[in-house]
Amino acid sequence: MPSPGFSKTSAARRPRRSAGTPQSTTRRRPAVLKAKQPQGVPVGTRVAVLGAGSWGTTFAKILSDGGADVVLWARRPELAREITEGRRNSDYLPGINLPIGLRATPHLDQALAGAEQVFISVPSQSLRENLVLMEPFLEPGAILVSLMKGVERGSGQRMSQIIEEMLPIDPHHIAAISGPNLALEIAREQPTAAVVSSTSLETAQAVAILATNGYFRSYVNTDVIGTEFGGVLKNLIAVAIGIVDGVGYGENTKASIITRGLVEMTDFAVAYGAQPETLAGLAGLGDLIATCQSPLSRNNTAGRLLGQGYSIADVVKQMQQTTEGLASVGPILDLARAKGVDMPIVEQVRQVLAGTLKPRDIAPHLTTDSAEPQGERTIDDGQAHGSAALWGSVKRTLDQLRHGRRSPGGN
Repeated sequence: MPSPGFSKTSAARRPRRSAGTPQSTTRRRPAVLKAKQPQGVPVGTRVAVLGAGSWGTTFAKILSDGGADVVLWARRPELAREITEGRRNSDYLPGINLPIGLRATPHLDQALAGAEQVFISVPSQSLRENLVLMEPFLEPGAILVSLMKGVERGSGQRMSQIIEEMLPIDPHHIAAISGPNLALEIAREQPTAAVVSSTSLETAQAVAILATNGYFRSYVNTDVIGTEFGGVLKNLIAVAIGIVDGVGYGENTKASIITRGLVEMTDFAVAYGAQPETLAGLAGLGDLIATCQSPLSRNNTAGRLLGQGYSIADVVKQMQQTTEGLASVGPILDLARAKGVDMPIVEQVRQVLAGTLKPRDIAPHLTTDSAEPQGERTIDDGQAHGSAALWGSVKRTLDQLRHGRRSPGGN
């Protein structure tokens, strides 16, 4: 039976905001992380995962292996049947055995019935229409968690902003997860870390409790802007790396683009209110490294095909799943121009996609508007304390990835 929807007179409802430009970008420091340490997953906590692609199915496995009672929503009945009865998702995770307790259904009302937390893994450009379908079946007080890494074309909004706009939900009940999370590696239970971000530390911790098991560790922060933009921006740099890899350029070129790409990512995110430390964390640097170096990355693969001479239409046809980086290039450049942020790497990716720049000519790390020597940091030029803070965050992130240590205050 469908779960009861929100009452139209519920005190939990807020008036909807109108669509348009992104929310206020006033830079605010995240709350000091001092909430109580979580004690473990309540037995049988009911959660839903919406979207049965590689990442949605993998995250359903993470949650199920962590002790949650998980129902996965798959649009295709035959896929839902394969997951529930065959313990497989052969289309997206070939060779992976799924947990016995994991169930799937093509019926959205059944997936959402009784769910205390809802993890959303649908293509970012279809989020609005999916939220409209979800709303009647959401439990009052449910936490909504974005697993998506994209911005909406047209509005330029992040996924959490769209959720807040479209649903009558307390903003503190919205979270986002990001990090170096290649789905197939995690499905194979290779040790991995991620970060859960929410404006409410309690919400971030509640989600992190469920999204932690023997091979997957979730850290927390309250910088949603930095966490979401980190996940979006690294996709664009990964496309650039794929392009130069497809052309045949070597490690020097790729290392230069990755390094300068991190600067572009940080400059952009900070201009929109993020903390620079977040971009040096799992949602920024960590995700950037994984996405740029792995053949499992859809964005890297798409870029490599472009570098080998395939047209953008041919690349889209060859990709089985959504490549968020290709869809995000235009919106990100529009947002960058609005803040006066220079992004030569992303701009040259746009030119390759448009066919106005040959892949072999891509060299965004050499692009400059001036013949004068420039500092490495485009917005902190000459400010040594900024570089020191960034390097400190980089070292903490590498320490987390190597040893799984918890730094004070999470990620």
